[in-house]
Amino acid sequence: MMDLQTFDLNIFVYIFVFVGVLLAYEGVVQLLFRRETQGEARNRRMKMIQRGASTDQVLQLLRDPAMFSGETKGGPITRFRRLLIQAGVTIRPAWILLGAIGLGVAAFFSANLFLGPNLAVPIGIVVAVILPFFVLVGMKSARLQKLTKQLPDTRDLMSRGLKVGHPVAVTIGNVASDMPDPIGTEFGIIQDQINYGDDVATAFHDFAKRVSTEDANYLAVSIGIQHGTGGNLSRILNVLSQVIRDRQIMRKKIKAISAEGRLSGLILTALPVFIYLTIEVSSPSFYGDVRSDPLFPTFAMIIVGLIAVQGLILFRLVNFKF
Repeated sequence: MMDLQTFDLNIFVYIFVFVGVLLAYEGVVQLLFRRETQGEARNRRMKMIQRGASTDQVLQLLRDPAMFSGETKGGPITRFRRLLIQAGVTIRPAWILLGAIGLGVAAFFSANLFLGPNLAVPIGIVVAVILPFFVLVGMKSARLQKLTKQLPDTRDLMSRGLKVGHPVAVTIGNVASDMPDPIGTEFGIIQDQINYGDDVATAFHDFAKRVSTEDANYLAVSIGIQHGTGGNLSRILNVLSQVIRDRQIMRKKIKAISAEGRLSGLILTALPVFIYLTIEVSSPSFYGDVRSDPLFPTFAMIIVGLIAVQGLILFRLVNFKF
């Protein structure tokens, strides 16, 4: 007959697992999927204005002070907020942390049912800390890549507006209303800054800080030079647009040429791990008989270190920065 205390403990475990999975699911849904209808505005800034937010509220929500606290200054909280901004996440950091904790608790209780507490604790910590971090880094990388692809069309749109006689502020507003996210939101923030008294050069300098890409820096420097000395800004934007497109084409060519090397490096790095797992499954006694030897942990750490160094070297050989 099952003990009553054990039964009650199992009930609480299942309740905690259910609540943790539910919180994790809601957090992931809110983080990755934004519900929108066809009647909503085309970018995040327009959506906020459509819901009745004032320009001051939009500027405070989208232009976070964490992005302007210095290049290397700031503690973990500031860096975390900076990562959220660059990833395009508008959820409050507290909700992100709550979802990560819920995901870690769910992973802990799920692993504890099968692997025991010794392995469940590190698994819960990894799921709660490392998994959300890599998700946010991936979202940041994807957002910046999309923004970089949109920059040539943005500059062409600004150049055409300048050629017909529109001022810079009007062309910025056209980009904010006509271009989709993420470039539409970023130029909407620039427009709000100009409306609140910042000059064009300062607004684009802040944009370059938020984005932190070379192409955005080129645009900010060009706008700053033209704002201070004058010149044909339309021509400058056309040249920069062509330069960005040429750089993107060159990146694709380099990626295609180095594809074989990158695949070879991935296979060579994963092959020792695959061989080890295959031997463990097919012949558990192959390593099991010598695992109690005092030298086994030392040699195992050396082998793991050599595999990691090999992967790092191969990655550096095929990783071309342009």
